[in-house]
Amino acid sequence: MKKTTNISHFISPHMASCAVRIKKYMRSFLGDQDGSLLPAVAASVMMLTGATGVAIDGARMFYVKDVLQKSLDSAGLAAGHAMELTDMEGDAREFFDANIASVQNWLTSSEMVAQFSTDNKTITLTANATIKASFTALFGYDEITLTATTEISRETRGMELVLVMDNTGSMYSSGKMDAAKTAAAQLVETVYGDQDTSNNLWVGVVPYVAHVNVGAQHENWLTSAGQAKIDGGDYAPTTWKGCVLARTDGEDLTDTPPATAPIDPWYWDDEPNYYYYYAPNNWIDGYGNRSVYEANSRYYAKGPNRGCGQEILPLVESKTTVLASIDEMEPWSFGGTASPVGLVWGWRVLSEKWQGLWGGDTPNELPLAKGTPFMDKVLVILTDGKNEFISRHSALGGSDYTAYKTISQWGFASIYDARDELDARFDTICQNIKDDDIIIYGITFGSTPDTATKTAFENCASNPSYYFHAPSNDELQAVFDAIGRQLSNLRLSK
Repeated sequence: MKKTTNISHFISPHMASCAVRIKKYMRSFLGDQDGSLLPAVAASVMMLTGATGVAIDGARMFYVKDVLQKSLDSAGLAAGHAMELTDMEGDAREFFDANIASVQNWLTSSEMVAQFSTDNKTITLTANATIKASFTALFGYDEITLTATTEISRETRGMELVLVMDNTGSMYSSGKMDAAKTAAAQLVETVYGDQDTSNNLWVGVVPYVAHVNVGAQHENWLTSAGQAKIDGGDYAPTTWKGCVLARTDGEDLTDTPPATAPIDPWYWDDEPNYYYYYAPNNWIDGYGNRSVYEANSRYYAKGPNRGCGQEILPLVESKTTVLASIDEMEPWSFGGTASPVGLVWGWRVLSEKWQGLWGGDTPNELPLAKGTPFMDKVLVILTDGKNEFISRHSALGGSDYTAYKTISQWGFASIYDARDELDARFDTICQNIKDDDIIIYGITFGSTPDTATKTAFENCASNPSYYFHAPSNDELQAVFDAIGRQLSNLRLSK
């Protein structure tokens, strides 16, 4: 930012002329040897009065000049933040008027003029303010006019952005899934603008339920036992879709790459009927014959892939690809909600340790190294509920299958104790991500998130202003709009 400053704005030609005349007048009186002391005293009083007037009005000018420049800067930022080009000038004028009002009692007038470049990416603002003179008015100069200039560039910052989106079955109710998709798509439109690609901007999408789907093309990320399970036909007559379990030994809390900490594939075991206990995933009959019923169904699937949701979209350049991934999101039944799993995989999509691992449309140099100049890494996570396991009889493991398997396989006898552990892991992952210089935005949505969940998401956010709760579908749209504005880089260029 370059602020226009001219000394003539602080000591006007009239004031300078006044000071010169006082000086000459004093020399005349002090040089007169014939008169009494009274003329000299009078001249001294006049000089002191004039000097005091210049000092007081000068101090006032400095202060008003500072307020004028700051008012203009805030107006420029407001114009740049405007979602619609038609709102830019109105927003600028509103902010300018609100800020300049703090010195309104000293002004006789103020004016701001906005000019926009032909591509609407540069906003030049000029303003002037006329001050009521005080002491210098004794010498016939009633007003002093000050000017200021600022220029704003509207640009999208270099950024790697990942949207971590709750796709659990509860998102089906009250149109929440459609509202989330619409709002997320609008955020993407905001950061991209009218172009399908934008310089140094890559976006990914991580749909999550009680697990995530990394894509079957990443078989090489699996443990040797997991690869043997996939290659040995354990999934027959279907194939592994790409869902994975949480890593053990604390690695579910880290961004350690898979070469160091490989992953086990998702495999929901066959569940024979236990007397009168309902076993919804009974997919191998008493003779060992395997059948898979609607393997990809979000509601009725049976088999090892039961409940396996939509695949992660790693960082890509194309807005069209990102919007398509968002549009494909649907609510998935089974398992419950495991926000730590979605959160940690959002981190891995952004982590420099996973550079070159994602393949597909993700360039090999992505994710970029932490601290790359003029680049930010940003994670936005949304949930409509609390961490939860779907409860079932202890004979069926006490819960549905999840990234941590059933709660009994995870080592818990109580749904509540297992949930508390998920909450604790969520908090730890949040801190680990922030320690990795990644900006986190947290969003809770609807009436289901309890106070503990809202507090956890607020604490997870990098800044209190980066947490939002949206009680309704309409308010969720406003939340994503606000985040889209914050993600727009507005830098004072001159």
